[in-house]
Amino acid sequence: MVKISVTDLEGQTSTIEAEVGLSLMENIRNNDFDDMAAVCGGCCSCCTCHVFIEEEQYAKLPDMEDDEQYLLEDSEHFQSGSSRLSCQVEVDDSMDGLKVTLAPED
Repeated sequence: MVKISVTDLEGQTSTIEAEVGLSLMENIRNNDFDDMAAVCGGCCSCCTCHVFIEEEQYAKLPDMEDDEQYLLEDSEHFQSGSSRLSCQVEVDDSMDGLKVTLAPED
């Protein structure tokens, strides 16, 4: 298990034990974060699992595919160098200590 800090929309931070191989979105939802709607269920067709990743950790994540980039750039809360769709980030052992903040919904 990988420990990830998640900050919700109210600013409360909790550390979760994330399962390697699942998406970041699945791990956040599995830990009862009601602020994450994840409407499309991980199909990369909405922006309701949008998260912000701390800058130094963001660079260590796999590159975004074009579909994810287009969806995020259309979000009013898009932050270059920080925004990701959590459904498109598969958790691996290198993410231990990752800090994530849930983005407000558009």
